[in-house]
Amino acid sequence: MEYLIRACNIVMSMALWPLRRLLFCALLLLPVPALAYRPFVSTDADVAAAGELEIELGYFNWKRAEDENAYVTPQLVFNYGLTDTLELIAEFDLEHDLDGNSQFVDPGLFLKMVLKQGVLQDRQGVSFAVEGGLLLPSAIEGEHQTGFEAIGILSGSLDSVTWHLNLGAGVDRIDGTAFGLWGVILEYPVSEGLRLVTEFNGESLRSEGAENSVLLGVVWEPSSLPDLILDLGIRRGTSRAAADWGATLGLTFSF
Repeated sequence: MEYLIRACNIVMSMALWPLRRLLFCALLLLPVPALAYRPFVSTDADVAAAGELEIELGYFNWKRAEDENAYVTPQLVFNYGLTDTLELIAEFDLEHDLDGNSQFVDPGLFLKMVLKQGVLQDRQGVSFAVEGGLLLPSAIEGEHQTGFEAIGILSGSLDSVTWHLNLGAGVDRIDGTAFGLWGVILEYPVSEGLRLVTEFNGESLRSEGAENSVLLGVVWEPSSLPDLILDLGIRRGTSRAAADWGATLGLTFSF
């Protein structure tokens, strides 16, 4: 019970005020439809429209590994459309433990470019994009170097299912060790505005075990707020190096 109370205090004190502020700004700024793909680790082969700022807010994120809990709030990704086929991406997380300690983790700066327009751009065929950029130094001990990551992204549809395939590689921010990563997202509409989603993804460092996991979640576009996307996901680690369990709750909007 003590751990639960402390966890709730952390989440409420660190996350409630930023969420209220962001929601207030979103309503004032008359957002246009959002395009981002929370609650996934992987991404899609699309970008924000030219001149649009798209915000992905992970309001609450929890993971449990080796009998220890960690909370990330907020988890923020900013996508700015430089052109209709090119966007700038900036992201970071603020992680907290049950003792109330917080640290700035996983910052990054990337560019994504659509090289072939397809189903995600209301065209025929598969969409293809590439994304690459810098893994900036983190507050975590030992993660003080600058790494690099690049991925190729395919998006398409098969009957009612929309799919996204990611495949990439890079060097980490710890000691420049090479890693590979992959991901598959599947989306299935169950009713108007509601999609059932799943993701299979993994990351593997050279000479270390793979961090593989699977996510099951829902993405909801409420008819009363057509320019807002809400999401909820539960993640389960499927390899020894991955966190045992995780959960995420968030929203996406743009203006």
